Amino acid sequence: MLRIIDARTGEPVPAAPVRRGLTRVEAHAPGRDTTGLRVLLVADLLVRALELGGTPVWARLTARGDAAGLRADAAALGVRPFEDDRDLGAGLGEAQVVHVVPADATAAPEGVRLAVGPVTGDGPADPDDTDPYALRLALLVRPRGEPVRVGPDTAAEARAALTRWRRAVARWAHSPSRPVPDDVRGQLRTAWEDDLDAPGVLRVLHRVETDPGLPDGARFETYAYADRLLGLDLTRGLGTTP
Repeated sequence: MLRIIDARTGEPVPAAPVRRGLTRVEAHAPGRDTTGLRVLLVADLLVRALELGGTPVWARLTARGDAAGLRADAAALGVRPFEDDRDLGAGLGEAQVVHVVPADATAAPEGVRLAVGPVTGDGPADPDDTDPYALRLALLVRPRGEPVRVGPDTAAEARAALTRWRRAVARWAHSPSRPVPDDVRGQLRTAWEDDLDAPGVLRVLHRVETDPGLPDGARFETYAYADRLLGLDLTRGLGTTP
């Protein structure tokens, strides 16, 4: 069961307290900046995790300032569309409401609050020459409640890791398919069901990448499975020459 830390109480709570009950995820972005983008990214991660567990989700966005620009920035990072906060009225009889908010938010929306740390730094050296999914990865490597700094070195490191993984996944895809090992699947789910521990999921992938006992077909299936949560487009290179 996916459990998240409620910023109001500091205690873990079920993200979906009613089995198969609708959960509404409300992303409250402070504006069109990287912190606002991280809020949307964490909300997207929560939606993905809930859906992987079979929970129906209704995702909405409340944003200050240039909401359309923020949506475009988020889409470039693989964040799926969020409905406008004015759509469909106040609610659909959901069993749970989770508000994804900046860690310094002073408002107190009713429902569970998932706090997201701020983003600082000057970004990549050349934004026009950077895979936007590298920024997604750079924002996932730290626990979602902690501050994260994104600079040229951070962006370059994320871009290099993403390129290496995509090439590896394309190469592994040419090997006979093997199922995700049960222990690895358990490690992945344990990580993301523990307060959306994306860094924990990434650590599992690093171990799978270098484990000499795993066949390449199992590595491929593991990365494809984990990417249903991470949304890093790791299978982009499929069909290329190994």
